[in-house]
Amino acid sequence: MIIKQFDTVLLKDGRMAAVMEAFENKVFIVDVGDSPEDWDTISITIDDIEKVLYSA
Repeated sequence: MIIKQFDTVLLKDGRMAAVMEAFENKVFIVDVGDSPEDWDTISITIDDIEKVLYSA
């Protein structure tokens, strides 16, 4: 699975995340949350991603 910057992915815990940075398709900085008021920026690995929902 190839993940690119600005893709929207489904995490294995059920949350949707927007990819802000992708590092060698192994580590990612993503934003999770429903709106700017509750967005959280977190670091994840490829193992945390279930699938790509929308590709940039």
